[in-house]
Amino acid sequence: MLKAFSSLALWAVGFLLAPPALIAEADAAEIRVLSAAVMKPVFAGIADSFEQSTGHKLVISYVPAGEARRRVEAGATFDVAILQRPAAEELVQLGRIDRASMKTVARSGLAVAVRRGAPKPDIGTVDGFRRALLAARSVSYPDPAQGHAAGAQFSMILEQLGIAREVNAKAKLQKGPFSESPPEDHADLAIAQPTEILLTPEFDLVDLLPEELQDYSRFSWTAALPINPRQPAAAAALIQFLTSSKAALVMKRKGMEPGAL
Repeated sequence: MLKAFSSLALWAVGFLLAPPALIAEADAAEIRVLSAAVMKPVFAGIADSFEQSTGHKLVISYVPAGEARRRVEAGATFDVAILQRPAAEELVQLGRIDRASMKTVARSGLAVAVRRGAPKPDIGTVDGFRRALLAARSVSYPDPAQGHAAGAQFSMILEQLGIAREVNAKAKLQKGPFSESPPEDHADLAIAQPTEILLTPEFDLVDLLPEELQDYSRFSWTAALPINPRQPAAAAALIQFLTSSKAALVMKRKGMEPGAL
């Protein structure tokens, strides 16, 4: 199976580098993508370029990371899924994902935001971050119950820091993406992924959480095909594009790091 996917990857490279006349002659496909919502800003910056260079059409469904995993496990139909790396590994064991097709295309971490123009706290150390959380009048973070991976991770961090009770007493839970949260769900200090913060003009990005509190394995975003792909060549072309230098530039602008650790 690995040899088969490698052949598809080589085909994808040739397809993307082919002259426009040859691309025009190729069969265009509609690629159904089931993606963790964190990738939405990236696709906004690369979708047109991919479609124009390949002739394929992207149809993308964005959901929280936990929901993406649940849908794949439940048998959702897709051509490419973009999931957390650990979730993709679990779905391989369940017979839903083709391990040979898996490719980590990006990684991200948790970050802190404050209201536009507000003083930025010093969160360069674990102790500094802990003090900032306790000093804030209100804190918001993604609701773990909604399947948000960032919320689940932050809940674990609060327990690790021993301040879960104090912070949750003044916390507001973000039901959807941070950039789409209504004003009443906003707080003085917010926890989100950098991609979301950079899309929210009402807030300034302070910095990433200290390295000791990050979990980059959890926030490694992996593209993969189902076990019996409907159109493997087109799907492989998309994964190849997501690992290209063009996509890497967009990811960096959107607050993500391209590729695996």
